[in-house]
Parts: sequence; structure tokens; C-alpha cells
Amino acid sequence: MSQILKIFMTFLKIGAFSFGGGYAMIPFIEKEIVEKNSWLSLKEFIDIIAISQMTPGPIAINSSTFVGFKISKFWGAVAGTIGVILVSFILMTILASYLKNFSNSKAVKSIFMGIRPAVLGLIFSAAVSVGKTAIVDFKSLIIAFIVLFSILKLKLHPILCIAISGIIGLIVF
Repeated sequence: MSQILKIFMTFLKIGAFSFGGGYAMIPFIEKEIVEKNSWLSLKEFIDIIAISQMTPGPIAINSSTFVGFKISKFWGAVAGTIGVILVSFILMTILASYLKNFSNSKAVKSIFMGIRPAVLGLIFSAAVSVGKTAIVDFKSLIIAFIVLFSILKLKLHPILCIAISGIIGLIVF
């Protein structure tokens, strides 16, 4: 299988079996990109996730584009991007016409009540996985807690927090 096709199929699988949006997809992307295919190291993967958060657009699409580009340049980026969005595009097109008729259904509400905590678990597992590499010492732990506090309590924009953290990194590391 060509590298471009493999990138497409990998991100197609990620897009097809990931629920809950970008952050919930991070564990799936990590497993495929770092563990299964060894296309990136965990550190490279975390750097791509950080860049994907800072650039406009959904994190899953940005990260699939960056990973595809890193592996196979332009066509790798195209393959990764199309792969990750194709299944959700098709499903949302189909579901949109049916969901409006069933949105008040008890079964549909119950399904979503079950999916929401699972998505939270996926996001938490991504945070733990990334934290193992990102939190390298006490200073990085303090930065992480300051950012968490700044976003949750002070309602600072994540991009501002990342920019300030970069400046702090220049000073303390």
C-alpha cells in the first residue's frame, strides 16, 4: 500500500471511530500515529497537537493535516485531511435529515447521555498521555496549573495562555 493511501486509510479509521470531537480524538490519533505506525515520536506528536491548538480550525483536522504533511508533504496533508473528515461529513449529511425528526426521542437522548461521559474519559486520557511528556519538572507542572486556572476561572483565551506560556518558557527554561 502506498504511503499516501496508508495515511488516508489511517485517518479515515480515526475519523470513523472517534466520537466527541477533536480533543476526544487525540488518544486515537496518538495510538495510530505514534504507537502503531511509528510515524512520529510522542514528543513530535505533542508538538503537533500544540500547533494544532494554536492554528484556526478543528484540532483533529489540523493535526491530521500536519501529520500527513510531515510524513508525505503536500499529498500526505491532503490524504490526512480528507481521511479524517470524510466519514463524519457523510454521516452528518445523512443524520441531519433524520435527527431533526428524532431529537426528542427518549432513546436518542439516552444514547447521548451515555456518550457524553465517555467523551470526557477520552479527553482525560489524552490529557494524561500528553502530560507524561509535557510535565517534565516542577516548573512545567506550575505552568500547566496556571493555564488551567487561567482558562477555567479567569476565562482567558487559550491562544493567549499558549502565547504567555511560550514567553514564560523562554524565561524559565
